[in-house]
Amino acid sequence: MGNTSAYLILIIAVVLGTVANGFAKGAQGFTIIIPSILTAIAIVGCMFTLSLVMKTIPVGITYASFAGLCIIATTMVGIYKFNQMPNLYEIIGLGLIVAGVLMVNLLGKSGT
Repeated sequence: MGNTSAYLILIIAVVLGTVANGFAKGAQGFTIIIPSILTAIAIVGCMFTLSLVMKTIPVGITYASFAGLCIIATTMVGIYKFNQMPNLYEIIGLGLIVAGVLMVNLLGKSGT
């Protein structure tokens, strides 16, 4: 698998991770069955896609990218679905996460 394919699969992992986070909120501590099952399915799919990415991209870079992008995507879900607006400091922190993900992927010299 090439780097382009690995990054496309990484995006799928981010989507699945974000979906899992959204359903986890609705599962209310895994007390509601349907969102709980959907959370579990999304997490398994997420971990599977991450394992595919790690065949090509180093584990640290994969997980740093996944975590950073998933945090940003989950924050956007929180804004849209749960009306959870971040304050100025949270927005600055999220901007730093984006900068970190970009630095790791565009400027890092880690071997693949």
